[in-house]
Amino acid sequence: MAMTGILRPGHVQIRVLDMDESLNHYIESMGLIEVDRDDQGRVYLRCWDEHDKFSLVLEPSDRAGINHMAFKVAAESDLEHYEAKVKAYGIETKRVPAGELNGCGERLSFVTPGGHTLELYAQKDQPGNSLPTLNPAPWPRDLKGMAPIRFDHCLLYGDKHDETIDFMIKALDFQLTEQLVDGDTQLTAFLTCSTKAHDIAFIRNEEPGKLHHVSFLLGSWEKVLRAADIISMDKIKLDVGPTRHGLTRGMTIYYYDPSGNRNEVFAEDSYVYPDSPVLTWTVDNIGQAIFYHSRQLVDSFTQIST
Repeated sequence: MAMTGILRPGHVQIRVLDMDESLNHYIESMGLIEVDRDDQGRVYLRCWDEHDKFSLVLEPSDRAGINHMAFKVAAESDLEHYEAKVKAYGIETKRVPAGELNGCGERLSFVTPGGHTLELYAQKDQPGNSLPTLNPAPWPRDLKGMAPIRFDHCLLYGDKHDETIDFMIKALDFQLTEQLVDGDTQLTAFLTCSTKAHDIAFIRNEEPGKLHHVSFLLGSWEKVLRAADIISMDKIKLDVGPTRHGLTRGMTIYYYDPSGNRNEVFAEDSYVYPDSPVLTWTVDNIGQAIFYHSRQLVDSFTQIST
């Protein structure tokens, strides 16, 4: 089946307080690769198995949090298609010129009802991953740190939750895959534009525009455990894990970058198809839904966002 429309998460731009500390965290401990810098002081990074130029942009700032999350679409015509759908939903859009982010084409930008800036783009420089396209080895020999495969998803906190989920499904063609509910009230929604369990997720929150975490994919449970070793060796602030989720079945560990932005590295063994049923967890099982092994919530996990 050919993929059309919105293909996948493309990049996330987050705000950091100290660029040197942040680069040490993301490059030396996590193993991302620096690819560029610009005259605004932003630094561009990618994971080792990504073909597009970058997937993480670090923006110097006096406060932590998310600037925007961007998704790649299949063709330039898709920008016009989704621009019309977003406007028809009643949300304003703007075009960000090509080159505003180094190596990235024109972006369609808009703010969700929950206060998060999302963007769509069709073109980004594609220098390739760290391997040749002819007879490639399974992995490069010079990997550092946790060495995630790719930027995978974001979990966002925001108000106007029901309207946001409706917008993501009706205007952007996302599919609801899993949810946590309290009676008729949806507390958490996991959405996909691909065959993954989730490409973005939202939690009902009183404040708009908040970041819960930025997530990167690892290849196995053993690599999640290795990430835990690095977190301890490098004295990175740990949040939760290593453990498993009930929701999405991800094997996971959460920790913080030096600015307080929460990171996740995880391995997954779940998938969805267009005809897959929505999986529902109820609030009386919230501990098991979020942390399957301990079956208990951790206060920091639900209370800290940037």
